[in-house]
Amino acid sequence: MNHNILILGGARSGKSRYALHLGQQEDGEKKVYLATAEAKDAEMAARIEDHRHERGNDWQTIEEPLRLSETLQSLEGQADVVLIDCLTLWLNNLMMKTNSEGEITQAFDGLIETIAKAKMTIIAVSNEVGQGIVPADALTRRFRDLAGRLNQQWAAAAQTVYWMLAGIPQRIK
Repeated sequence: MNHNILILGGARSGKSRYALHLGQQEDGEKKVYLATAEAKDAEMAARIEDHRHERGNDWQTIEEPLRLSETLQSLEGQADVVLIDCLTLWLNNLMMKTNSEGEITQAFDGLIETIAKAKMTIIAVSNEVGQGIVPADALTRRFRDLAGRLNQQWAAAAQTVYWMLAGIPQRIK
């Protein structure tokens, strides 16, 4: 079974909550929450703790800020459903690690190749950051451009894509 789902939307649009709901509806008992966030300050630590509380004990949590492809490969046969929250934080982590367009492109391609071969349901949450004004600085424009490319690649590989707006999911693919 291979079912890839992408949930896109703005910040605080209900993406993570809906992803958890979809994950609970999927067949299989082995559910993994793959968190890309890092608790680098007290506020982020509190957000992470709130998310842990919200998902309860039904989900095994793996915190992995960078090695998504490798982690997904290691979960083959070990998990029925994997929820990645979130792709844009993963991209941020990549950009903080490397400035190389080639390395980032290679990471994107490796991740898309991994999800295409996976024999489990993978639900990914990602922010749509390209609907606002053009960012004033080069780094933010680069992040926006790379996030758009990543979202497009995942959406093309996914069987199902949802757009979240004010907590309301709209299936777009």
